[in-house]
Amino acid sequence: MDVKSTQPHVNVEPHYYEEGEQHGSVAEKGGTSEDSRDMLRMGKTQETRRNFRSITILGFCMVILSTWEAVLSTSVFALSNGGTAGLIWGYFIVMIGFGFVVASLAEMASMAPTAGGQYHWVSEFAPPSCQKFLSYMVGWLGVLGWQTAAATVSYLAGKQIQGLIKLNNPDYTLKAWHGTMLIWFVLVICLVFNTFFSRKLPLVEGVIVVLHVAGFFAVIVPLWVMSDRSQSKQVFTLFEDNMMWGNVPLAVIIGLTGASSTFVGVEAGAHMAEEVRNAAHVIPRAMMWTWLGNGLLGWIMAITFCYCVGDTMSVLTTDLGTPFIQVFLNTTGSKGGATALTVLMLVIAIFACVAVMATNSRQLFAFARDGGVPFSKVFSTVSPTLEVPVNSIYMTLLFVLLLSLINLGSTVAFMQVISLGVAAMLTSYLISIGCVMLKRIRGEPLLPSKFDLGRFGLAINLIAVLFLSFCWIFTFFPVAPNPTVEDMNWASLGYGTVIIFALIYYVIRARHVYRGPVEYVHKV
Repeated sequence: MDVKSTQPHVNVEPHYYEEGEQHGSVAEKGGTSEDSRDMLRMGKTQETRRNFRSITILGFCMVILSTWEAVLSTSVFALSNGGTAGLIWGYFIVMIGFGFVVASLAEMASMAPTAGGQYHWVSEFAPPSCQKFLSYMVGWLGVLGWQTAAATVSYLAGKQIQGLIKLNNPDYTLKAWHGTMLIWFVLVICLVFNTFFSRKLPLVEGVIVVLHVAGFFAVIVPLWVMSDRSQSKQVFTLFEDNMMWGNVPLAVIIGLTGASSTFVGVEAGAHMAEEVRNAAHVIPRAMMWTWLGNGLLGWIMAITFCYCVGDTMSVLTTDLGTPFIQVFLNTTGSKGGATALTVLMLVIAIFACVAVMATNSRQLFAFARDGGVPFSKVFSTVSPTLEVPVNSIYMTLLFVLLLSLINLGSTVAFMQVISLGVAAMLTSYLISIGCVMLKRIRGEPLLPSKFDLGRFGLAINLIAVLFLSFCWIFTFFPVAPNPTVEDMNWASLGYGTVIIFALIYYVIRARHVYRGPVEYVHKV
């Protein structure tokens, strides 16, 4: 790399340290000699402890996606737009498409294993003429995407709690302010585990991933054994336009947003890279196994769920407010059985939210460390006792608390937060992969990677960019044609507002203080 460092030149000769030899604070905090070289090359100081190992970070990534659980939680989108066949085949198409996306991101995560993720990669791989600005904008989109992800997961967990109450107390009426209070309840749990129990987070998420896998069988077996299953032909071939778009293919495409949301965040492990031992090797493999393992579990669950739905409209309009709880009730024929299955889902959802908060706080911390947000010194501070960026965690909590107030005015509007998060994350993926693809097209050398796509790299990058571009367009579509003010997809407003704010801050201050991570990279 022909990049001039803004720091005193450090001669980074390839040097392999003997086992047990320490190199600065990285080794002292649980890192390897390779972690030391990566941090030194990127000009970063090791402030967090590397508590995660191969198995624990894989568990963390799998729980944060919780794909088969997300399929059930977001099934309302696909069933409304595409029906059972739309859900099954739409999910499969999205899974295959994301395979190319994840492979592209995994390669970059190995080249530059840093909590910054996409905005750091853009800074290193974008053309010099625009790397500073592009990196800055991608940083804001990444922060937006992960912050809204916390709002989405906490909301879905709160909806499950409301559904449980309604299931066991038919006189209860689901109210928006109850849902908002339950979001806050889930956030408090997330705060506790991300601060006081932060050092135990790898262990906790390791336990939850066991529950994630065991829970899959605990849910799917009763569905297969006890439900009245629909005919295979109907399940796999019946595409429905329940929202009356007047065009079934369009309805199916719009329903892909729900499927896309189950894979968005697959790069979560990259944002935890500075807390993972041997990150350049471990992170990309954890990302790929998360995509494959969770993807297959999600598709099997989607097929199973569609066999058990029966009357789609009755499930979508259930008084329980959550379609999969109604399916559990129809399948087991008892409130106790439906309650047990839902509680299992709820526990996983809460700890998925814990993992989401951990990830988005690291994303905000990394971006603040490079001066990309207001009050950067505050958000880039790491607690010396907890060894986590507590101020970034508090900011995430505050942001979601404020965002949850939208739910008081319109639950439909708040649900569009999913589209907002998906749009922001897809944009960050699109730009970062586009930058590395451009370097390949120009024949420019890339950084060494322990997950090298080799001669197939350009084709994989190109397919990923085309797929992301297609998905991105439809994230801004409303949930139904001719929407009212309440039914309108306000994701475009939120997306545009953040972009405008980021631009204003860039003109006023960020262009003077934000130089982009590549400016701190030492010449190798």
